[in-house]
Amino acid sequence: MALQAERNGGGTLADVIEMILDKGLVINADIAVSVAGVELLGIKIKAALASFETAAKYGLEFPSGIKDGAEAWEKAKVAKETCLQCEKKVAVEELMSLGCPWCGWMPVRAKALKPEA
Repeated sequence: MALQAERNGGGTLADVIEMILDKGLVINADIAVSVAGVELLGIKIKAALASFETAAKYGLEFPSGIKDGAEAWEKAKVAKETCLQCEKKVAVEELMSLGCPWCGWMPVRAKALKPEA
């Protein structure tokens, strides 16, 4: 049984960009120019494309000048999970204890802890 490529027509450019920023993309390239077996020029390229949240998750280092103690940076370091109903990212602790602030979805554990009105 041979594997066949499948095309999902539902994806858009925004979906591709969101996936790249969410998962990250790393490019490693080594280029060498040689003449008669003698290397004249060697170039090593390493590039990473990811959201700050993904970069913080994997511990990527950033160039100097980035304030890694800034409030936005600290928020990016907070672990997030995708809401099962609206698919927006929410802090794991908030999602599991209070529910989703976007759509109101609540896990069973949060419903059990919520006092009846």
